[in-house]
Amino acid sequence: MPLLALAFPAAAQETRTTGSAAPPAPREVSAQDGAAPVTDRQVYTPADFARYAPRTAYDMLQRIPGFQIRDSEQLRGLGQATGNVLFNGERPSNKSDTMFTQLSRIPAATVERIEVVDGGTLQIPGLSGQVANVVFRAAALTGQFSWRPQFRVHNTDPLVSRANISVSGRSGPLQYQIGLDNDQASRSGADGLTLIYDGAGAVIERRDDVWTNDDDSPKVSGRFTLDGPGNSVAHLNAHYQRTYSRYNEDGLRSLPGQADRLRTVRDRELGWNYEIGGDYEFGLGPGRLKLVGLRRYNFEPFTQTILVDYLDATPTSGERFSQTGRVGETIARGEYGWKMLGGDWQWSAEAAYNTLDSVTSVGALDASGRFVDTPFPGGTGGVDEDRYESLLSYSRPLTPQFNIQLIAGAEHSTITQTAVGGVSRSFLRPKGSLSLSWKPSADFDLSLKLRRRVLQLSFYDFLARAFLNDGNQNAGNIDLRPQQDWTVEAEANRRLGPWGSTKLRFIYRDVVDYVDIVPVGTGESAGNIAKSWASAIDWTSTIQFEPLGWKGARLDSRVLFQKSSLRDPFTGEVRYWSGFTDTIINTQFRHDIPASDWAWGGGLEYSHNQPRYRRNQTDRTWEGPIFASVFVEHKDVFGLTVRADVVNFNDARSRRERFIYAGLRGASQLLLRESRDRRIGPIFSFSVRGSF
Repeated sequence: MPLLALAFPAAAQETRTTGSAAPPAPREVSAQDGAAPVTDRQVYTPADFARYAPRTAYDMLQRIPGFQIRDSEQLRGLGQATGNVLFNGERPSNKSDTMFTQLSRIPAATVERIEVVDGGTLQIPGLSGQVANVVFRAAALTGQFSWRPQFRVHNTDPLVSRANISVSGRSGPLQYQIGLDNDQASRSGADGLTLIYDGAGAVIERRDDVWTNDDDSPKVSGRFTLDGPGNSVAHLNAHYQRTYSRYNEDGLRSLPGQADRLRTVRDRELGWNYEIGGDYEFGLGPGRLKLVGLRRYNFEPFTQTILVDYLDATPTSGERFSQTGRVGETIARGEYGWKMLGGDWQWSAEAAYNTLDSVTSVGALDASGRFVDTPFPGGTGGVDEDRYESLLSYSRPLTPQFNIQLIAGAEHSTITQTAVGGVSRSFLRPKGSLSLSWKPSADFDLSLKLRRRVLQLSFYDFLARAFLNDGNQNAGNIDLRPQQDWTVEAEANRRLGPWGSTKLRFIYRDVVDYVDIVPVGTGESAGNIAKSWASAIDWTSTIQFEPLGWKGARLDSRVLFQKSSLRDPFTGEVRYWSGFTDTIINTQFRHDIPASDWAWGGGLEYSHNQPRYRRNQTDRTWEGPIFASVFVEHKDVFGLTVRADVVNFNDARSRRERFIYAGLRGASQLLLRESRDRRIGPIFSFSVRGSF
C-alpha cells in the first residue's frame, strides 16, 4: 500500500474535524512567534490533540500521524542541525538532553501549534526531511508532572523513583522552564540457567544465576529565553545530574568432579555531570549573528568486583577493576546568516576542546581477604583533542516546489594522548552536504541528502580496559581515528488524507575507519577498519480507521531493515558490523473511545541483532525476540491521566550464545560454547500525569 500511495497522489480532499487526530489541511501562518518561514506545511493546533488529553509537547508529537521523533546525532561538537524537532523555530543549543526530556518540560497548555514542514525549506543548515516546529509561549506560571512506577514479578526491586516535574512561566521579557526529573530510572533483571559445553558438545558446567540492575539519574535542569532589545534573543540551558548504577549478579556454578562455588559480581558507577550552554542572536549589518557556547563535564567512577566462594576448604578468590574517568567538552561557535543572490547564506565557525583523564587499577584478593590494588598502566592516562571547523552554507528555492541547500567546509583536529607511548596526530578532513527537496503537492514531498560526516570517538577506546565478567581485555590503541563516511539519505512522505500518513527513508553509508575490535600488537582493542558500508530502509506509517467507521482507532507501525558489511580484521571473512541490529518491526494500536475518557491498546515489537566479534570468540546477546504489551488509560481521574501497562506477558527471554575458540576464530578448534536462557517475566507499569 505505501509504495502505491507514494506513486499516485490521492484524489480525495481531506476533511478536518475538531478533536480529530486526522492531519489538518495546510494553511498559511505568518513567519512570527517562532513560525517556520514557509507556507507549505501541516499545522496542528491544540484542538487536534484534544481526544488524547496531552500533558506535554511530547504527548502531542507522539500523536502526529507518521511522525517519528529523531534525536540529534552525537557528532563532533555542535555542528549543523541533525535532529528533526525545533523549538519556536530554533534548534536547541545543548547536547546532553534528549528530545524526550526537552519536550516533556513544555506543558501542553503553552503550545500554540506544531508545524510539520520539509526541513530543506528552512533557513537552518543541516535539516532535511520532515521536521516538527513546536511553537509555544508561557504567559503565566504553569506546570506538569508525571510518576511512572514499574513492578516486575521476578527478581527486581520495585521502581518507584521514575518521575518528573517542571514549571514554565514568563516574567516580562524572560521566559523560563525549570524541571526536576528521574526519567532515565530503570530496574531490570533475569534469572535462569547457563550451560557451558566443550568443543565436543558435552556439558562441562552449569550456572544458575540471578542478576539485577538498578539505575537512577536524577537531574535538575532549566531553560531560559530572554527577548532582548530590538530583535535580539538569548537562550541559556543548564543541568546538573547524579548517576547511580548498581549491577548485582549472584550465581551457583557446578562443575563435574569439583566443589560447587558461589560467584558474585558487583558493578558500581556513582558519578555526576553538568552542562551549561547558551546562545545570543542579534542583527548585525545585512544579516544576523548568533554566538553559541557550551561546557559539559562528566565524573565517571566505575568499579567491578568479582568474588568466588568455594563450598569446600578452597580459599575465596576475587578480582577487581577500578576506573575513574573525567570527561570534559568546551565549545565556542559563531553563525552569521544573510540573504544574497536569491537565497540564504550562513557562515559558521566552531572551536571545541575535548578531554579525558582516566586512572585505572586492578586488584586481587589476598590470603587475608583484602583486595590489593596494583596500577593498570595501559588504562591510566589522558586524551585531548583540539578541533576547529568552518562551514559555508547556501540554500534557496529553485522553483516554488524545489529547494536546494549546499554546505561545504572542513575541520582540523589534533589528538594528543598522554598515556604510556602517547603520540600527537593532526588531521584535516572535508565536511559538508548537498540537500534537495521537492514538494509537488500538499500531500507528497521527497528529499535527498548527500553528506560527509566525521563521528566522535570514545576517548576510553584509546586506553586499555579489562572486562572481568567475560574474561576479556582491550589493549588500548594510540592510533585510533574517528569514523568518517559519505552518507546518502532519501525520504518520501505521503499523506493519506483521513487514512493517516506514511514515510519511507533510505540510508546508505560508505564508511572509512569504522571502529571495531582489531589486532593491536599481540592483543586486541578498538581500532579502525579501512572500508565498510551499511544501508537501511525505514518505513513508518500511521493508519487511522475513522474512514471505516471505527472512530478514534489508529495503528502506528515501523519496519526497519538494515545491512552492513566489512572484512573481518582477524579472519578476512566478509561479515556484518559487530552487534549490528538488522531488523526492527514495531506495531502499536490505540483506540480512544468516542464520547468517553477511556483509551486502550497494545503493541508488538520484534528485533534481531548480529553477534559481536573478538579474535577468539563470537558473542550474541539478545532479549525477546518479541515483546507484547497491552494498556488501558483514563484521561480524567480527578483531573489526572492514569494509565496501566502490562509488558512481556508472552514470556520473552534473555538469551546469549557465545562461542570461544582455542586460538584464532575460524582457524582453530572450538573450545567452549556458552548458552544462556534466562527468565525476564511480566512487567507491570503505571503512570499518573497531571498539570497545574
